[in-house]
Amino acid sequence: MTDTPTGGDVRLTGISKTYGSFTAVHPLDLTVPEGSFFALLGASGCGKTTTLRMIAGLEEPTTGTVLLGDRDVTDLPPHKRPVNTVFQSYALFPHLDVHENIAFGLRRRGVRSVRRQVDEMLELVQLGDKARHRPHQLSGGQQQRVAVARALINHPRVLLLDEPLGALDLKLRRRMQLELKRIQTEVGITFVHVTHDQEEAMTMADTVAVMNAGRVEQMGAPAELYDNPRTTFVANFLGTSNLIEAEVVEVGADVVATAGGGTLRLPADRCPAPVRAGGRLLVGIRPEKITLAHADDADAIPSGRNRTAGRIADTSFIGVSTQYAVDGPAGTGLQVYEQNIERDPRLVPGAEVVLHWNPAHTFGLDAAQDVEAGAPTVEGAA
Repeated sequence: MTDTPTGGDVRLTGISKTYGSFTAVHPLDLTVPEGSFFALLGASGCGKTTTLRMIAGLEEPTTGTVLLGDRDVTDLPPHKRPVNTVFQSYALFPHLDVHENIAFGLRRRGVRSVRRQVDEMLELVQLGDKARHRPHQLSGGQQQRVAVARALINHPRVLLLDEPLGALDLKLRRRMQLELKRIQTEVGITFVHVTHDQEEAMTMADTVAVMNAGRVEQMGAPAELYDNPRTTFVANFLGTSNLIEAEVVEVGADVVATAGGGTLRLPADRCPAPVRAGGRLLVGIRPEKITLAHADDADAIPSGRNRTAGRIADTSFIGVSTQYAVDGPAGTGLQVYEQNIERDPRLVPGAEVVLHWNPAHTFGLDAAQDVEAGAPTVEGAA
């Protein structure tokens, strides 16, 4: 461990990977702070797993360097890097019990006394009572924890996780998200986690890098990416966004734009630069930030809020909330999510409504971008 400011950071400098004429990862610079939980998030084929494999030494970069702290490990084979990887398949040895699976790495290095270290790992992953079970006697979540323990017992500087929860059902996956975050907090080492699951990345990671077509679209804290996306891809890929095409009419501390005959305001610092009067802008708002009011109650909406009128086209009751699709002058299929606390029985398909929200929750994007970028498709949902 070094006392220099970079410490044990993982630093990728100009790293890229090409296969013939195909570029899987375009040159990128990326720093993963020591001790952080970092997520590479993106759809299949975006380059996230290739990036992870270059950190692990399982892929050779076409250009660039991989540094762990101040040590250049670009040319080191995987077994000589202070890195371990947990894969989606877990790759446990079926003929060994849990204790021996976890001890495998130590025994291969010639460590004779392993019981204390294995017991510590069993306690960390809360599987002390499963030490003599074989993998086939464990649930998927338990097998995944064994795989994590087997990797951590080698005391890596960095633990790489390649879609580790992909084989689990939804409820177990959510429980394991919290488990992995707990384990990372307890051991304090750097976790780099590859996933296509937006909720998983935002639940677990301190920092998320959203990848698209071999490039990092945007990187930051989950809340920052969600509340203030910088591209339509990030706005659509991380949850759902309403993107309303508008014309800028005034620029100051707030930007004022018109859409569908109405006026919308948003903070200037949440807009792409430069923003000029007469220019086009995509005005973005998340569905859960919007309040839906029946048209008969429009006069009761507080002043100063953004508002646009419409007609409910469809509703979906999903338990915790009701999802509305609203058509109006500002756009068709505008999404509104409202918690099911006090449902207004008048809010049914065909009802005239007003959508209203706090201007501070609004963000702006360059109107030259593809408004559908990052949105789920029928093919992608299959």
